[in-house]
Amino acid sequence: MLDRLNQAMRHIEEHLDERIDVAELARIAVTSEYHFRRMFSALAGMPLSEYVRRRRLSVAGALVIAGEETLLDVAVRYGYGSSEAFARAFRAVHGIGPGEARRTGAALRFQPPMSFRLVIEGSMSMRYRIVEKDEFRVVGRKARIPLVHLGVNQPMADHIRSIDQETLGRMAALSDQEPRGIVSVCDDIDPGRAEGSELDYYHGVVTGADAPGDLDALVVPAGTWVVFESSGPVPEALQRIWADAYSQWFPSNPYRTRPGPEIMRLTRMSQDGKEAAAELWLPVERTEG
Repeated sequence: MLDRLNQAMRHIEEHLDERIDVAELARIAVTSEYHFRRMFSALAGMPLSEYVRRRRLSVAGALVIAGEETLLDVAVRYGYGSSEAFARAFRAVHGIGPGEARRTGAALRFQPPMSFRLVIEGSMSMRYRIVEKDEFRVVGRKARIPLVHLGVNQPMADHIRSIDQETLGRMAALSDQEPRGIVSVCDDIDPGRAEGSELDYYHGVVTGADAPGDLDALVVPAGTWVVFESSGPVPEALQRIWADAYSQWFPSNPYRTRPGPEIMRLTRMSQDGKEAAAELWLPVERTEG
């Protein structure tokens, strides 16, 4: 998988001055566009679109300093329809406008080309299992919140605290299948997983029952799931499991992610709330071959 991903990265480099088709990158990587975007963002730490933007403006910056082409020519070459649009994007990355950079020879920021490799450390093992599930519902309270990669997600915490104990009890009574008990469910996530992008968050249960009128429901089609187990400090260990799944498990296994919610179930919490164990459920499908 990583070899094919690196072939896609080389394709990006060869076509920086053209429209880059994510479907073509996914074809080179022999996976779906959905999985390619998620795999890239997990490994690179940024959305694919942001990486391409940084690479284009890094190369464009060298041309600006060289002074052999007009600023408009450089702008058009890298997909900007006007000098003004190019100047805004250039300043956002380099902290200085292209005209000033050319006049002063200012030092610019540089995004190097990326490639990926798998490092086998042997210091930890990942516990997982594959589960087939029929159609089910997520029933609970829903909120639209931002994606936070590291640290406390305050809007999520505020949403959870807003749910009273009586409602939590009614939710828990509806839980009739795995993953059992109260769960955290993220849906409608930006495929690039950009920090701050919004998602639907459900605090509720997995059930085959219909939702009471005062609760929200998400119908989830039948399919295959991979379930990872994690434990450690809160929230770092629980957030890290996503990165570990994409950097360690997916490149070595015949599965890829498919559209659907991601479910986190706490299985243990320390008395001081600083350590926890959890399961992460990701919707997957087998790859061909």
